[in-house]
Amino acid sequence: MPPRRRPQFTQEHIDQQLQQIHLLDPSSSSENLEQLGPIIKQIHANRQQEAYLRTVQALIDSKDAEIEKICSENYQDFISSVSTLFTVKSYTDKMKESIAGLDDSVAKIGGGLVEKKRALLQTKKTAANLDEAIDTLQACLRVLDVVDRVGEMVKAGRYWSALRSLEDIQNMPSTSLSQTAFFQHLLSSLPSLRSQIKDAVTASMKHWLLDIRNISTEVGRLAVESMEQRTRRWRSKREKDPLLRMSRVGSAVELITYEKTDFNVLNNDRLQVDFKPLFECIHIYTSLDSLNELQKSYQADRKAQSDLILPDPLPLSSLPALTQEISGFFILESHVLETTGTFRSQRDVEELWDALVGRLSTAIEDALRNEKDPEAFLKVKETLLSFVMTLESHSFPTHALQKFIIVLFEKYASLLESQFSNRFETIVRQDDHNAPMQVDTATDLTSQLDTVWINENERKEILGTGAPQVLPWSETFFLCCQDIRTFIQKFYAFVEGVSQHHRDIDEILSNSLDNLLIKHISEAIGQRLISSTTLTQIAQIITNLEHFQASCSELQRSLTNLRSTQRGGIIRLNASSSFQSMLSRSLGRIAGLISSKLDQFFELSEYDWTPNTRETSPSMYLYELVNWLTTVVDSLAIKESYKDEAYKGALTYIADCLINFLSGRDIPMMNENAVSNIVIDVDFLDEELKRIGRPHLASVFNELRLTASIPLNNTVQEYLVPANRQSSYAVVKSKHIGSQQRGAASREQAEKRRREADAVGRIFPGENR
Repeated sequence: MPPRRRPQFTQEHIDQQLQQIHLLDPSSSSENLEQLGPIIKQIHANRQQEAYLRTVQALIDSKDAEIEKICSENYQDFISSVSTLFTVKSYTDKMKESIAGLDDSVAKIGGGLVEKKRALLQTKKTAANLDEAIDTLQACLRVLDVVDRVGEMVKAGRYWSALRSLEDIQNMPSTSLSQTAFFQHLLSSLPSLRSQIKDAVTASMKHWLLDIRNISTEVGRLAVESMEQRTRRWRSKREKDPLLRMSRVGSAVELITYEKTDFNVLNNDRLQVDFKPLFECIHIYTSLDSLNELQKSYQADRKAQSDLILPDPLPLSSLPALTQEISGFFILESHVLETTGTFRSQRDVEELWDALVGRLSTAIEDALRNEKDPEAFLKVKETLLSFVMTLESHSFPTHALQKFIIVLFEKYASLLESQFSNRFETIVRQDDHNAPMQVDTATDLTSQLDTVWINENERKEILGTGAPQVLPWSETFFLCCQDIRTFIQKFYAFVEGVSQHHRDIDEILSNSLDNLLIKHISEAIGQRLISSTTLTQIAQIITNLEHFQASCSELQRSLTNLRSTQRGGIIRLNASSSFQSMLSRSLGRIAGLISSKLDQFFELSEYDWTPNTRETSPSMYLYELVNWLTTVVDSLAIKESYKDEAYKGALTYIADCLINFLSGRDIPMMNENAVSNIVIDVDFLDEELKRIGRPHLASVFNELRLTASIPLNNTVQEYLVPANRQSSYAVVKSKHIGSQQRGAASREQAEKRRREADAVGRIFPGENR
């Protein structure tokens, strides 16, 4: 492929390009050289530099010719103008010389003045600097004076003013002083000054905490005295108005009717508590945004102080003073809580309260652990109750203390019960039960009736009889009732003022009284009963037991009425059944003594068991037996029903002895005449019962009569018939019949009796053994 030929430019083409850059355009007022680059590049690329230079030279020559032509036409005017210009120039040069001379002259004249002016300006500048320095120093002195007065304010206790002064220094408007190193150093020292104020106000508050710790006991004592006065006023009002007897101090009724006084335990004639150090400290810490730090510090300090209140171990003699100190401590805390806004929280105070109450309860419990005197518990309760009522009036929760008082009460009741149990046992043991009590005056009679619990009918009967009079009961009943009243009085002395747990108290009282009545009165009487050997003693014991049994219901009713004023429940006593059981034992004891005496009479009976004839009169020993029995039983100072029971027991024993004669194996042989003689004795006893007005007791001899009638009437075969046995001989025991068929007047009769005994034995096998 042949090489590509480069394009060649003609002279016309080059002129045309020069025209495009306006070099040849007479109307163009500016040169456009930007287009020259591409043209030159194109020329070099085509290697036509020579041709281009020739064209440019030709253009220059043409332009020079045009200039010469223009100049040749205006040459004279140009020369004239040049001459004029040279003339002007000469004048100008002379003027310049004149001005230069004047200037030198003026310069020489004004040089001194300039120096003076310069000196004056420098002096003024120095004076201004001095004024500014003086002003700055005065401002520094004022600031230093404020700082100095801050120290004096701190020493004087004007912490808020000192803090405000520091705030004023920090918030000063921008002046020349603000830019000084002195002021910047002063600003950097403000945190240290604030810390000094903070430390000073903290020390003041710490000293105040020590002061209020020292006066807490006095605050508590004044509060307790105020509460005691309030309690006395309410008690007086309650005694005048029966409707108020169910309400205690602090109840809704009492709060409504309470006549509030202006007495303030923190501000009165005897004591003034200044809370300014605390309030000031709170204010300062709040301004410094450090209130949380103060709250923690205050809580820790108060906790430490509360920990130091209770000694270990706790002496009970110092308990009133300690509870007064605790009362004062929390009355102060209550006031701080009410007057400091959010500084103290209810939770913080309750935390201190709960911890101290827990330690107080534990310390008291440890101090009373080995205490045996109920009075010590009573004194502790009185102290705690005053403490509880005082703190309740300041809205502190006292449920834990009320519960602890009930715990103390249980121990108190146990000790009280132990104390009185010994007294009751001594009373029963020392009473000989030989004679009832006697009263000689109406006063003594009234005192007796006001002490014992008896039913209303008996009370009216005794009062109707008047004095002098022999009362039914002995010293045991009277003294026990007297001590029971003392026990109840001491029992309720503890619960007086306790507002909760009535049912627990009722239950404890019921259990204690039941235990005293059953274990230490009823059972002690039972032991006394065992050692008693005379019917008179046992009769007196029966009378006492009867009155003790009746007193249980009267005592229960009296206690229930008493508790109704305390909003308690019904008190139930279970001791009545114990006295009833002991009463039955006593009646049995009488029957036992009578039976032992009757045995002596039966030893003198000397019956002939195979007489040849039948007697028409009773045995001689029965006359003495009946005479002794009626004399002894009728002389007993007991109820007629009990006498009737004693007669019945004695007659039952007599009947058993007589029927044992008929059927017992101790008598080898007995004939019908002996059986008939026993029936004669029974008839005699029936007549005697009618004589003494107790014919209904003759029924105890029914079995004996029927048993004797079978051999006497020869009705054994009739007895063997089941229908007859059920209808006519139901009370007869077969063993008595089987054993009775022994002995007869002849051999045939004896054989007949043996066959009849065998027949009865076959019907009731084993009963004759």
